[in-house]
Amino acid sequence: MTATAGDHRYLQVARALRKEIVDGVYPVGSQLPTEHELCERFSVSRYTVREALRRLRDDNLVASRPRAGTLVVPRPSTNSYAQDVMSIDDLLAFAQGARFAIETNAMVTVDDALAERTGLAPGTEWLAASGYRRIDDATAPVCRTEYYINRTFAAVGRLLHRHTGAIFPLLEDMFGVSVVEVHQEISAVLLDAEMAGRLETDAGSVGLQLQRTYTTSDGEIAQVTVNTHPASRYRHAMTMRRVRETR
Repeated sequence: MTATAGDHRYLQVARALRKEIVDGVYPVGSQLPTEHELCERFSVSRYTVREALRRLRDDNLVASRPRAGTLVVPRPSTNSYAQDVMSIDDLLAFAQGARFAIETNAMVTVDDALAERTGLAPGTEWLAASGYRRIDDATAPVCRTEYYINRTFAAVGRLLHRHTGAIFPLLEDMFGVSVVEVHQEISAVLLDAEMAGRLETDAGSVGLQLQRTYTTSDGEIAQVTVNTHPASRYRHAMTMRRVRETR
């Protein structure tokens, strides 16, 4: 089963608009262009634009209101952090909702312990950046985040202290690569005293660790990300849709 060309096109339009929302081209409270203007900009049908806007509404990035058009809205704040991820592009929305405050940024050589945690080859060098993600209205951090970036792309490190969103789009823009696959594993871990204190939860309590491995179209691992959440404040949701079969 494969997606039709029309399906691919509305996903491309949704990705372009999502990136512009994430980058602040359309800040919260602003209005997206009209359907007619989007049709002309992307050279697509009104149906394609409406499907793209539906995806953005599903992501809680925009709301459509009578006589007001399509407005960019803030992601809802709750006591828990919920992810509803259906594609690589959707990760951008969550990086916007929970901003990354970097604390460390340096080259590291992978030792046996780090290799076991991440699957990286022992003895290889990676740019390691770590810190905590926060939602604007929340008092406690959402999670601890660790980035391990292929040394081929280590020059991106100089941008990280003033960058709060997802990192893989920076790699794509700076180096002309394309991330085509993200492999995710979710596992339970016990939070040590230091991490539990920073996450404002109990030491020895259970955390959920999400490890994502980003692979480029050349088959190269661009980055590995490890996010550690308090289990009591995290929910992961995944929606699966049946792809229409071409005739």
